[in-house]
Amino acid sequence: MAACIGMFIRAIVIAVAVAAGFIPMPAPWVERFYSRGAFARLQPFVTGLSNHVPFSLFDVLLVGAVTLLVVATAQAIARAWRSRRISTLGRFGLNVMAIAAAVYLVFLVMWGLNYRREPLSDRLAPSGGKADRATLVRLGHLAADQLNKLHDNAHREGFPGWEQLRPALEASYRRLQARLTPGTNPRPGVAKWSVLTYFFERAGVSGMTDPFFLEVLVDRNLLPFERPLVLAHEWSHLAGYADEAEANFVGWLTCVNAGAPAAYSGWLYLYSEALGALPASERPALVQALGRGPRADLAAVAQRARRIQPALRSMSWRVYDRYLKANRMEEGIASYDRALLLVLRTRFVDGWVPVLK
Repeated sequence: MAACIGMFIRAIVIAVAVAAGFIPMPAPWVERFYSRGAFARLQPFVTGLSNHVPFSLFDVLLVGAVTLLVVATAQAIARAWRSRRISTLGRFGLNVMAIAAAVYLVFLVMWGLNYRREPLSDRLAPSGGKADRATLVRLGHLAADQLNKLHDNAHREGFPGWEQLRPALEASYRRLQARLTPGTNPRPGVAKWSVLTYFFERAGVSGMTDPFFLEVLVDRNLLPFERPLVLAHEWSHLAGYADEAEANFVGWLTCVNAGAPAAYSGWLYLYSEALGALPASERPALVQALGRGPRADLAAVAQRARRIQPALRSMSWRVYDRYLKANRMEEGIASYDRALLLVLRTRFVDGWVPVLK
């Protein structure tokens, strides 16, 4: 009897997870009741707790899960061999599926439903201009001008270490969140080292947001002028912007409206994006517009990137592309490129303060 009840519960958990994965949820409903409701209240509490833990809780979860899976698999195979019953492996497989379904449901509740919220672009006032190649060229030259102006001051002030980045970015981050989603007060996360750092370095991954404990994991070997943009990007995920383009856009705005070192990091990111989006024939003019100092910083980034292993990077991005598409981001990793469009199509006031509809 107990076995039947257990089997029934497992089947229910799997069915609920499948339904949650495939049944459409209205974006306005997710926006109102989850992203600005339950998640907005949950995130400050959970991130506040994880900030007080000096190590990555995600590492503990990951190592524990892998260890338990390996041990349980070995035990199931041993039992099936002793009993000569293939049904033993069938029950083990059902248990694994039920646990995976439960983990998926926790993922949705803790953070994952943000993938289904209303697009940020629906709230931003359009610039009224065209997002064409000529506009992109102008944006690239604007980024180059900003880098040339900011370089000396940013390097003179010095780029904060990971531990000092929070006070450097937090005021700008909170002002921006109050404007984009009034009534919410997301909590910034402490940048943590992870056992995945070796993988991050060689796969070209700058950081990630832990969707279970809502903490920030980063490649702590990033160059000083890369750190502000990366941390601001991950903070944007903590604020509920699961879409990568939106997180890049919000992270960039956080940086350019902060002090000189953070602003320099933000413009360095946007310059690189604009340069990469232009046809090869139009890149030399944009490169020539950049001063010697910013050019040297980009060369240092290229030098750091030599540690990336192409095969590992390709594999990791393919996996992440499938992950994004599984969470209803149809563009997959191509969604990163839309950050430029958000910049080009949004109207700003007082420098770089976005105007809402």
